[in-house]
Amino acid sequence: MSRTVITFGTFDVFHVGHLRVIERAAALGDRLVVGVSADELNLRKKGREPVFTQAERLAIVAALRAVDEVFVEESLELKRQYVEQHAADVLVMGDDWAGKFDELNDVCEVVYLPRTPAISTTALIEKISSGA
Repeated sequence: MSRTVITFGTFDVFHVGHLRVIERAAALGDRLVVGVSADELNLRKKGREPVFTQAERLAIVAALRAVDEVFVEESLELKRQYVEQHAADVLVMGDDWAGKFDELNDVCEVVYLPRTPAISTTALIEKISSGA
């Protein structure tokens, strides 16, 4: 019986931390589905528009060998719906979300993975903007 894993992210200014979480999520099952945050969701969540457009971020994530399917995540509040829609057995989130999705344990296993140390999209954007 195959296991479907689902994870979510903005995946803006794609870096090795993004790659590592996707690879670790994929290792937990046979099929990986990735929800890429809509531009509007990112604006509401982070207070800024992504550097790369929604279409560009979807294309980047879809091109990864470990990813079987991508879709646009319109709302943080729809996680349960996304899990059920994609028949996910495992929900993977970064440990900065630890405990926030435990209520989904009734429909899937919830796993929080540690983030890659010393890598931050926001810090990368700031570094690039400052010309450092």
